[in-house]
Amino acid sequence: MKRLIIPFLFLVASTIIAQNSKRLKGEETDKIKVLNFGTFHMGTTTDATKTEFDEKNEKNKKAAHAVAKKLAAFRPTVIIAETTPSYNDKLLANYKAYLADPSMEFKRPDEVELLAFELGRLSSTDRIYGIDHKMGYNYKIDREIDNTVDRETLEHYFKDRYADIPHLNPHEEGLALFEMLKRMNRDKFLDFLITSNADILTHAATENGFEGADEAAKYYQRNLRMYTNLNRIDLKPSDRVFILMGASHTAFFRDFISRSPKYIMVDTFEYLKE
Repeated sequence: MKRLIIPFLFLVASTIIAQNSKRLKGEETDKIKVLNFGTFHMGTTTDATKTEFDEKNEKNKKAAHAVAKKLAAFRPTVIIAETTPSYNDKLLANYKAYLADPSMEFKRPDEVELLAFELGRLSSTDRIYGIDHKMGYNYKIDREIDNTVDRETLEHYFKDRYADIPHLNPHEEGLALFEMLKRMNRDKFLDFLITSNADILTHAATENGFEGADEAAKYYQRNLRMYTNLNRIDLKPSDRVFILMGASHTAFFRDFISRSPKYIMVDTFEYLKE
């Protein structure tokens, strides 16, 4: 009898492990599957950090389309972009025009036209929405106040922000677009973006103030409001949602979605294989 029990217990344990593994991958769940993908802004941007990228260069366009082809294997039913909801009608019109004529030229193409539109075309996706929410935010608050908290840490940090993650620096000279985007979507780099865009400012304040923390809170608030805009969209458990945003927003959404009762993230790197 004992000989029968041991193999049976082993079979049960193996089944549970396999089921849990599938749930972690988002294969067996009622939650909405999300591919949460971060990028830099490929066109004009007001962001403090900009990446040199000629969005009209044919080689760059082909590189972006090659990445879109990999991500299209996710087969999204819905695409989410970093544009405001008020722009949704125009966004959809532009997307439909692109589907009708993929060779069309955009005046100032960015990651939405270069990546999201092409991914949607390859996936036969017909729904696209923007969820951005604009808010004022002072990246330079530490340089505009008499910082009595921890000037040394701030100065050391901004002297070389990539000191702790040199292998993930996406601005390294000569990097191909594919490698750049892979680096930007690593967990360590996403953590870095939250620190760099918000948390580091908690080291800046006047003697009795909280100026840095208050500015950091605005960035958290902006991302929470963007997340609210996502939740306004009518989504079903059968939907597969591709989110394309600047990677700092991707970092916040990674944290929000990881605790969500509604969504589950798929592994981005399942779709970024060589």
